[in-house]
Amino acid sequence: MNLRNEWFQTELQKSEESLSHRPLEEEYSFYQAVSSGDMDYVQKNCQDNIFTNSEGMGMLSANPLTNIKYHFVVTTAMITRRCIEAGMELEQAFRLSDFYILKMDSCTSIEAISKLHNQMALDYTQKMILVKKSAVLSKPIVLCMDYIYSHINHRITVNDLAEYAGLSPSYLSRLFKKELNISISDYICEMKIEKAQHLLKYSNYSLIEIANYLAFSSQSHFIQSFKKLVGITPKKYRNHYYRTSW
Repeated sequence: MNLRNEWFQTELQKSEESLSHRPLEEEYSFYQAVSSGDMDYVQKNCQDNIFTNSEGMGMLSANPLTNIKYHFVVTTAMITRRCIEAGMELEQAFRLSDFYILKMDSCTSIEAISKLHNQMALDYTQKMILVKKSAVLSKPIVLCMDYIYSHINHRITVNDLAEYAGLSPSYLSRLFKKELNISISDYICEMKIEKAQHLLKYSNYSLIEIANYLAFSSQSHFIQSFKKLVGITPKKYRNHYYRTSW
């Protein structure tokens, strides 16, 4: 049977089954909520397990696990492109997409993929909230935020950022504090700890390796900074969250 005839047979069968896909408005509303930073909507969608609701879900594979994996890739791709259109830096958006799709590829249950999907959607939403905030920030501060993101595994100083932004260190420090309500050093530390949380969840790197990778002065400094921001030590964080969400 050629593809044309096979399609006609499939179309006839689906018509007789009277099964229909979800309205596009539902998907578009979700993508819009993520790309606009609407955390309440996205959290509600995730709590209701809309992603894994089989009603209206297209069949991309006869294998249920493979089917949900394909849908994960489609959803991530759509969210990525909507977020880029809404202002997310292109390379950051695609790196995030690659990261979550690779993690999904190793999942062995629908439940694990569902949890990873929710984390992916919430992660994009949180980052879009920051993108929306940066839209009202001055160019030097946006440049500094991009620099910090791209050099998170290096030691970053105020002088480095000031030279990159073309401002004096003292003026940049005042401007950063005024626009983001946080000091440069505290912001850098928060970004490093956020990266550390990902590494503790999804990698086998030891604490000392993570501390060195993120350019902390010592393992004890890393542990102290992590506990101050997260509330628990990196070891306890890994014991609680390692591979529990994928």
